[in-house]
Amino acid sequence: MSTSAALTMPMADHSSPTTWARASLLTVHSFGMTDRGRVRPKNEDQFLIADMAKAMRVWQSSRPQPETQFGDERGFLFLVADGMGGHQAGERASSLAVETIEDFMLNTFKWFFHLEGPEERSALTEFQAALRKADERVYERAMRRPELYGMGTTLTMAYALNTDLYVVHVGDSRCYLARDRRLYKLTHDHTLADELVRRGHLDPEEAVHHHLRHVVTNAVGGHTLGIEVEAQKVKLERGDVLLLCSDGLTEMVPEQRILGILLEQANPQLACTRLVEEANERGGKDNITVIVARFGEAQS
Repeated sequence: MSTSAALTMPMADHSSPTTWARASLLTVHSFGMTDRGRVRPKNEDQFLIADMAKAMRVWQSSRPQPETQFGDERGFLFLVADGMGGHQAGERASSLAVETIEDFMLNTFKWFFHLEGPEERSALTEFQAALRKADERVYERAMRRPELYGMGTTLTMAYALNTDLYVVHVGDSRCYLARDRRLYKLTHDHTLADELVRRGHLDPEEAVHHHLRHVVTNAVGGHTLGIEVEAQKVKLERGDVLLLCSDGLTEMVPEQRILGILLEQANPQLACTRLVEEANERGGKDNITVIVARFGEAQS
C-alpha cells in the first residue's frame, strides 16, 4: 500500500539584484510517495511536503473580500524520516520527529523575515536546533516506555525559499540535486561504512556493499541523547530537480538509474511512481519513500 501527496505552487526568484525588481517566478512542482516494499511487514517511513505562506484572517470588513487571504511568497518544506526499532517503535519515532518539525516550522521559525543578513546566517542553526529538539523528544519518549527503548529515525529535510535551498540531515536517508544531467548527492550517509571511507580505511566502491553500511551512527533518538546535524545551503536554478529518499530506494536502485528516471519523467508524480516500482522490481527489501520536486520557470 502506497500513500502520496502532491504540491504545485509558484516561488519568487530573487536570485540577483537585476532580477529583484522584476521578481520573475519559479514554479515548484512536487510529489511524494511511500511504500512498504516487498519484505518488511510494516512501513516505518514518514514523509512531508508542505508550503508556508503569510496569512490574514478577516473577521469583519466593510467591503466584500475573502475571509482568509494569503501572501504571495511561499516557503517549501520537504522531509523524509526512516524509523528504526521493532514493535512499531520505528514508526512512532519517525512520526514524532515529523510532528516536532511541523511544530517548529509553525511556531518558532521566522521564515518571513526574508532570511537576509543575520536571519539568513542563523537559519541553518535554527534548523539544526529543530532536529536536536526532535532528538530530545524521541529519546525522552523512549525512556518513558520500555517497549520503545532505543527507537530512532533518520531525518532529512530540505527547505526552499526563493532560490535558497537549506538542507539539514541526520542518518542514512539522502538528498540529491539533479542539474545539467548530473546527480549531486548533497548529504553524507551517517553509517559505520561511510565513516571508514571518510577516514581512508575503506574505498567508496567497497562501501556500497560493505556489511557495515546499514549500521547508522547518527540518528534522531536511539540509545543515547545527542546528534550531529549536517547542514548546508545551496542556490537553486531553473531546471533543478530535488530528490529526498530513504535507503529503501538507494539500496535497490543505482544512482545512475535514479538519474535516468528523473531525466525520463518530467512529471514528479510519474518519477516517484517509477522510482518506487523499480525499487520493488529489484527486491523491495525495505520501505521505500521518495519526494521529487522540480523547479522551473513560470509561464506568463
